[in-house]
Amino acid sequence: MASAIVLLHGFMQTGASWRPVIAALGERYRPLAPDIRGHGAAADARPIDFDACVADVAALAPARFALAGYSMGGRIALLAALALGERVERLVLISTTAGIADDVERAARRAADEALAEQLEQEADLDAFARRWAAQPLFAAQPPDVAVAAHVDRLRNAPAGLAAALRGIGTGAMPSLWGRLGALATPVTVLVGDRDEKFRALGERLASATPRAELVVVPGAGHALHLEAPAAVARAIERLE
Repeated sequence: MASAIVLLHGFMQTGASWRPVIAALGERYRPLAPDIRGHGAAADARPIDFDACVADVAALAPARFALAGYSMGGRIALLAALALGERVERLVLISTTAGIADDVERAARRAADEALAEQLEQEADLDAFARRWAAQPLFAAQPPDVAVAAHVDRLRNAPAGLAAALRGIGTGAMPSLWGRLGALATPVTVLVGDRDEKFRALGERLASATPRAELVVVPGAGHALHLEAPAAVARAIERLE
């Protein structure tokens, strides 16, 4: 029987963003790639908070499963792995973080997330917002086909759902998990792109603070690894078997 793997997408994406990775994995896995609350088909799901998202993972997945998450989805995956313990057989964290440890920095990020949420609600022009989001340095130098696919996926969302997600499961709303990483008993692969300097540093910190963790740096790749280097992500999932 194929192993089940839950795949959690990033902010402004949907479960459809995992299609290149699913194709690279082939038939050895049974992929479960839900739309996270506030996104895609789950745009109207409420409440939007970390407890509800972890409960969604617990309800969707079988008794034992692998778990992978990218960016926002990686933060939710980390919380789920801590909450669900032995149910999570292995964990892949892609371009993500364990939160913001400094209270002042976290409050500043929460304020920035609130400003973005208000912008989404007031402007209600998702295409323009998505293009500004894609213009961040995080997504610089993406191949044109990757950038186009990412934009199409972003437009599967709704402004109100995204605004609620920023408030409820944004980085500013997340408690710091840096002090809890030692409790992770499952094998972990931390995956980062070598062009993604910020998250490469965060990935190094994650891997060094987590038992049974390894860091994999993907050459020539940026932040959105599951779109830019799906074969590398598939290999990282498979190497934990």
